[in-house]
Amino acid sequence: MKRTLALIALLVAACVCRAEDLTRPLLLVASPALQGAYSHTALLVFPMKDQHAGFILNRSTDVKMASVFPDHPPSAKVAEPIYFGGPEMMDSLFALVRKDPGPGSVRVLGDLFVTAESDCIDRIIETTPNDARYFAGFVGWKPGELAKEIESGYWYVEEMDPSQAFRKDAGAMWDELVQRLGNGYPRPTNLHGV
Repeated sequence: MKRTLALIALLVAACVCRAEDLTRPLLLVASPALQGAYSHTALLVFPMKDQHAGFILNRSTDVKMASVFPDHPPSAKVAEPIYFGGPEMMDSLFALVRKDPGPGSVRVLGDLFVTAESDCIDRIIETTPNDARYFAGFVGWKPGELAKEIESGYWYVEEMDPSQAFRKDAGAMWDELVQRLGNGYPRPTNLHGV
């Protein structure tokens, strides 16, 4: 009887832990079984009204800012490549920064801000070019879509630490996170692209 009660308590605790508060920014880590466009990704996700938006944090490209804006000399000062943020608005540039860059930006979490405003991005590139991470495109979820994906086991979820958005070794991010977060979670099988 005690074993049964303990087992029920553990199951209830596991269900409570899996229910995520989607009203705050989170770090999503693709389940190892997830296939398709989001396979092996780690994403910053944040609420935007009744929807969610985010950026793939571990998909750098070979494209440098200077090659995209060759007539804008300050762009040559951006050391890191542009990251692939997601399939939505891939022809748009977004800057994720560690301090408020001014008008045209949106607070994501604490001192973490995002902007797609061209004047604001120009100002960042001209004044503090390497204090931002630049993304082409973003990931978007319709109302209720992200909750269903998490419930289906597509994503492991963790509190967002703003420093994760600026990791220098972003390529190793997914492996490290899935190894840590995957322990204790059921491993869904045959999850095809979201």
